Amino acid sequence: MILYGIPNCNTVKKAQTWLKENGFEYEFHDFKKKGITEEKIKEWCSTFGCEKVLNKKGTTWKKVSIDEQLAINDQDAAVKFLMQQNSAIKRPVLEINGKAIQIGFDESQYAELK
Repeated sequence: MILYGIPNCNTVKKAQTWLKENGFEYEFHDFKKKGITEEKIKEWCSTFGCEKVLNKKGTTWKKVSIDEQLAINDQDAAVKFLMQQNSAIKRPVLEINGKAIQIGFDESQYAELK
């Protein structure tokens, strides 16, 4: 089990706390320090859809000009942007056995892991 995110994100912290309190062992992948591959972002876009992977509610997205936002209008543009601005990836992303199963944190959906 791998939890992808950044350590100072409150949603990531909630997911980490939930996993620990419920006895799950996981590896934490800090994509600010370790990076993230283009292939991984494409995989997540295929699984969840780019609109969900690209966090348009976060501060990283809000700092981008309207013209730049409008230019991100397909998966290739979204992946390119997320490679440059990985803080704009919705987090956390939870993988089990190499397959992404959850993006964001929803306690009821995590409870289904039991």
